[in-house]
Amino acid sequence: MLGIGLLAYGLGLIVMFPATLLDAGVQRASAGRLRIAEAQGTFWRGTGQIEIRDAGGRTGIAKRLAWRFRPASLLRGLLDCDVEIDQASKPFLVTISPVRIEIAHAEATVPVTALGLGVPKLAPLGLTGDLLLHVGKLSFSTAGRPSVQGDARLQWRSAGSTLTSLAPLGDYELQLVGEGAQVRAALRTISGPLQLEGKGAWASGANPVFTATARVAPEHQQQLAPLLRLIALERSAGNFELQLR
Repeated sequence: MLGIGLLAYGLGLIVMFPATLLDAGVQRASAGRLRIAEAQGTFWRGTGQIEIRDAGGRTGIAKRLAWRFRPASLLRGLLDCDVEIDQASKPFLVTISPVRIEIAHAEATVPVTALGLGVPKLAPLGLTGDLLLHVGKLSFSTAGRPSVQGDARLQWRSAGSTLTSLAPLGDYELQLVGEGAQVRAALRTISGPLQLEGKGAWASGANPVFTATARVAPEHQQQLAPLLRLIALERSAGNFELQLR
């Protein structure tokens, strides 16, 4: 009876852990690039603002966040959590185990300026529009060598730039496929006057390698060529090549 009482007492303490503990864990895991501000509730169920920060720790993007862990999942040796970002149509599931973290059927929308926080070279381009992330199923290994399995799709909608008067430039999609130690990426144009295509890969422990081409119709070259020359090589009139390494 004493053992059962101690166990119940211990579980009670865990249930009452403050939500700020989750904020501390997120900051530590992301090296300060993510945090949960204004965290309220408990570790097991709470709300807050998920913030995306630049390398200097300045907040760039903030979205409402709500989470609810499922304690019963511990009986399976896992920890399931329902996550909702910015009052999306439905929560998505995050499953944590001793060897991996899995995300299933997730959707989130952020301004494209979030790219400038992760890739500072893009910030001066004044990119506009929204990024829609859709995850079918992604699994990240947390034991041994880093590994990613699954697929995700990133769409840039109503793409534009403050450096050109032509808007929008179009809608674009980046398909991501995790293949263990490597993530493959393929870029395509959904619609728009600026035609983008590309492919690349990101291997564990290495910088991403990505090559893309941009084609501009003659009637738009005067408006778009100056912008593209800032980030790409002009191979011929209206044809540009961009390489990231």
